[in-house]
Amino acid sequence: MRILVVEDEEDLARAIATGLRREGYAVDLVHDGNDALDKLRLYPYDLICLDLNLPGVDGREIARSARNQSASAEGPRILMVTARDTVEDRVGGLDDGADDYLVKPFDYRELSARVRAVLRRPTADGGGVLRVGSLELDAARHEASDAGRPLKLTPKEFALLRYFMSRAGEVLSQEELLEHVWDENADLFSSSRVRVAVMGLRRKLGDDQPIETVVGRGYRLREDN
Repeated sequence: MRILVVEDEEDLARAIATGLRREGYAVDLVHDGNDALDKLRLYPYDLICLDLNLPGVDGREIARSARNQSASAEGPRILMVTARDTVEDRVGGLDDGADDYLVKPFDYRELSARVRAVLRRPTADGGGVLRVGSLELDAARHEASDAGRPLKLTPKEFALLRYFMSRAGEVLSQEELLEHVWDENADLFSSSRVRVAVMGLRRKLGDDQPIETVVGRGYRLREDN
């Protein structure tokens, strides 16, 4: 999953980005509202961690813009992270399109839990665990297994499997995987990163291979594995 962190307090922004990257998310980081709007026009984010008090453009305007651009459940989820803590601020933020609202100061563990909860909503998954066939993935514990066998995955392999499982049965192109599992530093014109990561994941999934290559289109995780 790909996340945009919009926060003008640079130390806090780096701390949030570091924590999310350790959990396997692809994270882009900006400190200015205008830069955030530019990123949203360029990349398909799954979630925005959004401060309200920003130079350039206010966070509420960014939230409205993100909602207007997508106008669908497939657009980015929005977690507002701000020091504004009045009822009016929270109601206004939610009315502008936020999916959740976290008041500063906060414990990173709560932010992490709220990110997981917000990202679960588009999948209609009722719990904290993804299950597809014999595969099970627990994002909170950062654990994955196949038919009960623990899988020892790198952070990138874990993120790749999580995205496959969230889109089980769909054909995913290399470009889509790059956009959602890697950050802006990845070369979007190079397919080698995806091939290497998919090969590594396949080796760890074993002989009954649930990830299929769809010639000329990309990859698909079988739902009946």
